[in-house]
Amino acid sequence: MHRHGQLLGLSVVGIAAGLTFGAVSAGADPAAPASDDTLVGPAATGPPAAAPPFSVGAAATDTFGGYLPDGVAITAYDVTNPVVGRLDPALLAAVQKATDAAAAQGITVQINSGWRSEGFQQRLFDDGVRTYGSVDAASQFVASPETSMHVVGRAVDVGGPDAAAWMSRNGPRFGLCQVYANELWHYELTADGAGNCPPMRPNAAG
Repeated sequence: MHRHGQLLGLSVVGIAAGLTFGAVSAGADPAAPASDDTLVGPAATGPPAAAPPFSVGAAATDTFGGYLPDGVAITAYDVTNPVVGRLDPALLAAVQKATDAAAAQGITVQINSGWRSEGFQQRLFDDGVRTYGSVDAASQFVASPETSMHVVGRAVDVGGPDAAAWMSRNGPRFGLCQVYANELWHYELTADGAGNCPPMRPNAAG
């Protein structure tokens, strides 16, 4: 499955607070009655407090376990992040070797998604059903928690300029294969000892 910024419109909802109606707008006559449709924020008492950064923690099991915010770039060496740290050790080692080989050719391989909790995968699947209109249609683009290799840490989605194309050409020699024809970024450790990948499936349901 692709990166969370691409994941079927999933969003984290913020909280807006402190707005009141009916206050006098700037520059208005104080003696004039206040307008019922004037939207004004609370009185300024200093800079607003910054919201704490979103985090699921190293041992997340909640519905966002494995969530990676848009704009956050990580690699196979960012093992303190559970997206990478909870990958199957053999897969992680293979992706790290491929990352090093790509870097030697000027290609940066980023990890857009890796391990995901069952709850997070269920959220993605449910969102896919809403987006595509049925379970059967959604299953072509996102796996259920019971079938997803992300949930067991055996799949990564790669990103970065030219990374997927580089991995398509070179991944098999590290054991890494593109699994689905409609997901250029999704790789699993499925090559045989000679570096041969099994035939690609048309999609996650195929």
